[in-house]
Amino acid sequence: MKKSIKDFDLNNKKVIIRCDFNVPIINEEISDDNRIIESLKTIKYAIDNNAKVILMSHLSKINSEEDKKNKSLGIVRDKLNNLLGKNILFSKDTRGAKLERIINNMKNKDVLLIENTRFEDYPENRESSNDEELSKYWASLGDIFINDAFGTLHRAHASNYGIGTYLPNGIGFLVEEELKKLSVLDNPDKPYVVILGGAKIKDKIKLIEKLIKKADKILIGGGMAYTFLKAQGYNIGNSICDDDSIAFSKKMIDKYSQKIVLPVDNKVTKKFEDTEENIIVNSDCIPDGYMGLDIGPKTIKIFENELKKAKTVFWNGTLGYSEFNNYSQGTKEILDYLSKLGIITILGGGDTVSASNKFGYKDKFTHESTGGGATLKLIAGEKMPSLEIIDELES
Repeated sequence: MKKSIKDFDLNNKKVIIRCDFNVPIINEEISDDNRIIESLKTIKYAIDNNAKVILMSHLSKINSEEDKKNKSLGIVRDKLNNLLGKNILFSKDTRGAKLERIINNMKNKDVLLIENTRFEDYPENRESSNDEELSKYWASLGDIFINDAFGTLHRAHASNYGIGTYLPNGIGFLVEEELKKLSVLDNPDKPYVVILGGAKIKDKIKLIEKLIKKADKILIGGGMAYTFLKAQGYNIGNSICDDDSIAFSKKMIDKYSQKIVLPVDNKVTKKFEDTEENIIVNSDCIPDGYMGLDIGPKTIKIFENELKKAKTVFWNGTLGYSEFNNYSQGTKEILDYLSKLGIITILGGGDTVSASNKFGYKDKFTHESTGGGATLKLIAGEKMPSLEIIDELES
């Protein structure tokens, strides 16, 4: 069992908490603050136990100086001010004398948020490459390291793996909860139904290979469905297609035809925009010039029929381009149907959870993971380096 924040005396200690504040921002506003809210329990625990709390997180990717102008964590600091009801200190510097001065002047119960750790990725890629010098420097700022960024456990970066290498460490409440809830999928109650959406298949090949052996059914929607349809020889018009994964898709269909359930109809349109100018067509005859952006009504019914037999459901990836209101029906109707079944249902992070929150289904399911890629890699049994370096609790 991994050490947790509860296993440390935090009084008068500088506690570095790696959070996952990589939240979506639209028109300079946070459109989904779920990851921030889920981090509060760990942050409040550190405050209540008289720690000097130092928060770190990345926000998106930083590939230029221009990125630094619009991907600052300042907007997260403002949200934390409101959520915690106290003034959160903020350092625009990720290292240096100004940052050190702020930390040296901190009092017990103070909270400091350091600027986007990926600012160190431009121009020298120090954060994402787990630069040793940067890791040691950041570790020197604290006494204890707590990793509460579940969404980055599969990455070995300076702000998680690096710091954790050089300090006494443990996990926060968010990570603890994620690991506990997701462990249900190690031996799920049967029938076990998996819903997979999203665009790319090649990013999920290991996951699919693992799940196809364990699941009773895999319902496939979203952009990845069109790669499977093309693998069957169907015309998919201008629909998105992961050409590199056509051979893999065909192999899966040939080997597991009784398990894989594909859309039989789709809502298609000529323009990639939120237009009402669309038609419903069968999956084997999407017209040239049209692209599929949602599953159709027949498919929704077929998916519901499979789900009503299930005792456990895992869902990753939306079933259509749900950011567009006119192409969110499939995702919304399946969310609504699942919310009423009362079975074990786990939403696998990313767009799926964002859609659930957006459409009013937050807290309607067994678990809504804060991690996208991390959830998939954990379930697929891949390495989680930033979890592996966390100290074990002595028995």
